[in-house]
Amino acid sequence: MIVIGITGTLGAGKGTIVEYLVNEKGFDHYSVRTFLIKEIEKRGMTVNRDSMTSVANEMRAIHSASYITDCLYEEALLQGKSCVIESIRTAGEIESLRKKGSFTLFAVDAKPEIRYQRIQQRKSETDAVSFEVFLSNEQREMTSSDPNKQNLNACIQQADYVFSNDGNITALFNQIEKVLKQLNP
Repeated sequence: MIVIGITGTLGAGKGTIVEYLVNEKGFDHYSVRTFLIKEIEKRGMTVNRDSMTSVANEMRAIHSASYITDCLYEEALLQGKSCVIESIRTAGEIESLRKKGSFTLFAVDAKPEIRYQRIQQRKSETDAVSFEVFLSNEQREMTSSDPNKQNLNACIQQADYVFSNDGNITALFNQIEKVLKQLNP
């Protein structure tokens, strides 16, 4: 069972990598975002980036820095198939997943203008923001000294493989294929 975690900047292509791994390689998908949306809806809150951030931070503070991804990993274990856990946001999540074995962390990034254009096209609940708010949201998630809060910078630095997604989708998929051959010769 191969477990791939995905981290990266907002709108960089995490979902695109997930779709490729699921549709082309047969991986199961476990999403931090979906996990949080279920919890937010259960609480009767509005689904947006602020509620996702606050609920995630609260759950991590109450349980552990790796609580959400640990729950997703346990679900994946029951299935026993190679999987991808999308939206790794804290160093504690990475540390916990690495201890479980067979874990590889992918990170993806692209220029801010390209990423903003992409989020405007996908139109999810969290994407209806101005470019300035987009940059502000990302900055809030880039660094933190609190182990229960998002620290994308630290996550990207700990990645086993970092993909640049400034080009076209074929270029991104070619980068992924090279890595998958190394992981599964």
